[in-house]
Amino acid sequence: MASTDLRTEIREFLSSRRARIAPEHTVLPAYGGNRRVKGLRRGEVAQLAGISVDYYVRIERGSLAGASPGVLAAVASALQLDEAERDHLLRLARRSGTTSGSRRRNVDVTVRPALQQVLDAITDAPALIRNGRFDVLATNQLARALYSPMLADSRWPANTARFVYLHPEAAQALFVDYDQIARDLAAKLRMDAGRDPYDDKLIALVGELSTCSELFRQRWASQDVRVVRSGRKRLHHPIVGRLDLDYESMELTAAADLYLNVYTAPAGTPTADSLAVLASWAASQPVR
Repeated sequence: MASTDLRTEIREFLSSRRARIAPEHTVLPAYGGNRRVKGLRRGEVAQLAGISVDYYVRIERGSLAGASPGVLAAVASALQLDEAERDHLLRLARRSGTTSGSRRRNVDVTVRPALQQVLDAITDAPALIRNGRFDVLATNQLARALYSPMLADSRWPANTARFVYLHPEAAQALFVDYDQIARDLAAKLRMDAGRDPYDDKLIALVGELSTCSELFRQRWASQDVRVVRSGRKRLHHPIVGRLDLDYESMELTAAADLYLNVYTAPAGTPTADSLAVLASWAASQPVR
């Protein structure tokens, strides 16, 4: 990430989105013969967006500065961007219109004691607070037990992406859907990079993962972006076995770049029973 300038980032993102669209999945008339490009041609994107070919070529080459909201919306529609991808495109456009002097100062975000109290008050569900880089900054007792394999890392704060990509054997043993989690993490890190491209610690994390993990390099190169606010997390815990958890990830509006993750299971399910067993086990462990 540190070595990729904004124009390159725009070009790689737009060209990767264009390459994934088959012409038959658009309103364009069918063209016979062999196609020399994967996906749509630039001219076809321009036609779908209702702009000139020269203008779209300039955009895809990295010139988003001055593009109107209407043009951006038209390009997003032509490329069939989802919500996260549209948001990412808008952030790239905003960055194109800023100067180097408008860089946001990189400030470490800490967890206030009152937020730790909130976590500790949640006794029947794992809960943690993380930042956009997926550093785990605070947990309640049950979350410490749930993620004990990941939190065993001697580096603080523990980082979910570092665990998944740099300790794949341990991560595959914990996460049932390892491949999907690895894919989502890279996409969410790229989304966060678009939001704050001057986060030195995020730049360092991406550099570390790119250097040490071929899988991360592949996922990062895909240019995928994602926003995930809820879903299902399936784990195989070393103490209680299989857990199928529902989770909600909520941004803390009173604390910039912090998210509260809470994991639950419907009452009466095997996972709910296993969480109760895990809570009893966690309560018996010495406080660290």
